[in-house]
Amino acid sequence: MLELSILGFLAEEPLHGYELKERIKALTGHVRPVSDGALYPAISRLVAAGKLDQHTEPGASAAPRRTLSLTDEGRADLLERLRHPKQAEITDQVRFNTILAFLRHLPDSGEQAAVLRRRLDFLEMPASFFYRDGDPVRAEEAGDLFRQGMLRVARATGAAEREWLREAIAVLDPPQRD
Repeated sequence: MLELSILGFLAEEPLHGYELKERIKALTGHVRPVSDGALYPAISRLVAAGKLDQHTEPGASAAPRRTLSLTDEGRADLLERLRHPKQAEITDQVRFNTILAFLRHLPDSGEQAAVLRRRLDFLEMPASFFYRDGDPVRAEEAGDLFRQGMLRVARATGAAEREWLREAIAVLDPPQRD
């Protein structure tokens, strides 16, 4: 997800490493913080693979700054990652939010809708944080106040997300009328 975030933010505009780190932190927040030890090696890998270009420019206080920009190969990689997210990027909420943050870069609304359909299909499968005899436990069956709270919040959040996904899919890929 780190590389997707790097490619996605640089698809919008060239950035210095620090600015890029701050944008990624704002996107993933405290849930998945980004360290310099992860960010800069990822940038180096993308530069070495020809997906990012970097050039040095004078810094604000004296030290030169590296400005990063997306290459055509980097844009193609970004679009491929958005067209075909891994299953974990569909099922994990934080990872899916990263996909959503950059999905607008896919030029085809049908492809955008296909990604949203995958998320909707996942959310429509019965699931729970807790299971009893192989069956999902519902909030009303949780047995304690705290698990009940988790399940009620998850149910409400899931319902809101499913509603939005259906609306977005209808806008992106409306049914064809004969």
